[in-house]
Amino acid sequence: MSISKGPQVFPRAEYLRRLAAVKAEMVKREVEALVVTFDRSINYLTGYTARSAYVPQALVISVGEEEPTLILRLMDVPAGMHLTFLERNKIIGYPESLVGNPDKDGYDAIIDFLQETNLTKRGVGLEMGQLPARAAENFKKRVPGARFVDCTHLVTWIRVIKSDLEIALMKEAAAIADAGMMRAADVIRPGVHEADAVAEILSTLARGANGKHGTGIANIFMCSSPRTGTCHITWSDDIFRQGSQVNLELGGVRHTYTAAVMRTFSIGKPSDRLCRIHDAEVAGLEAALDKVRPGATCHDVAQAFNRTIGKLGFQKESRCGYGIGIDWNEAVTSLKEGDMTVLKPNMTFHLMLGNWIDEDFGYVISETFRVTESGADVLTRVPRRIFQI
Repeated sequence: MSISKGPQVFPRAEYLRRLAAVKAEMVKREVEALVVTFDRSINYLTGYTARSAYVPQALVISVGEEEPTLILRLMDVPAGMHLTFLERNKIIGYPESLVGNPDKDGYDAIIDFLQETNLTKRGVGLEMGQLPARAAENFKKRVPGARFVDCTHLVTWIRVIKSDLEIALMKEAAAIADAGMMRAADVIRPGVHEADAVAEILSTLARGANGKHGTGIANIFMCSSPRTGTCHITWSDDIFRQGSQVNLELGGVRHTYTAAVMRTFSIGKPSDRLCRIHDAEVAGLEAALDKVRPGATCHDVAQAFNRTIGKLGFQKESRCGYGIGIDWNEAVTSLKEGDMTVLKPNMTFHLMLGNWIDEDFGYVISETFRVTESGADVLTRVPRRIFQI
């Protein structure tokens, strides 16, 4: 008996719209078949969300076929049936003999499929940036006559502009992120273990907000004194103390769509140094958001922030943010000077203004926003203040 289809996050027409955009780009690049191996892009094009990318898997898109073919480890085929819009005959499982095999692996099954379906006669697109070097060499070795085209970010660039259906999920994710941050304000107290506070925050992120549950847990970074000069570490085995500062970054998740937010907490009165940088960063944040409009660039937004905080005596060495959507970072756009990507409606960004000034001191604030015809629509709603405990 076959597993039944689960509730689909998006209607079939939405997935076909996305695939049509991909195929149009394939035609421009003279690519007959595209091998998608990046799990976020497979998710985007099919609805597949199982955490199975630790072994080879791929979505093979043919210009001449309405539906693509999903190639998975055999044990993951039922998940593919349950999670995706694809018909059963479009989900193929490769045998367990290709798992943990030093000589052959799942990529060989993908190559076999390309050859059996005569998809190697014309251009074959590969996400080279996501493909292990050994696998890339295997493609060239086993199909020496094929013309391989680097299509590393083809799908990602299409993902950058969201549909209204995707924006609705981003808004729901933002409300969950807000709830998680406000729960942090309730539970961060002197004498409380960091792990116990995180447990409460994670519980809130799972329970969700406004009747919409969280469907995953994104990164959560808790950098407390004396570790506020760090950015990408998790909670410690320590307790919160009077006089401590806590920098917190978290995200809400709705069907892999993620909205992020950062805020700074002070247990007791914040220092003058912390207050000064907070005031400067909020001014910079507002200046950056004021620059957001269709036709402006990522460079323009970053420059507005940098100039504003520069006038107030601060500078930020790292970028000001990046595109966000499925599973946090979209990896092709950066809010930094020099990135001339033009902003378009329904692009979404994490305006990430964490500023790590010294090895033992930093500050964080951020918002997730989308680009609209009239400017920035800030999706996260947490008050822009230092949370004094």
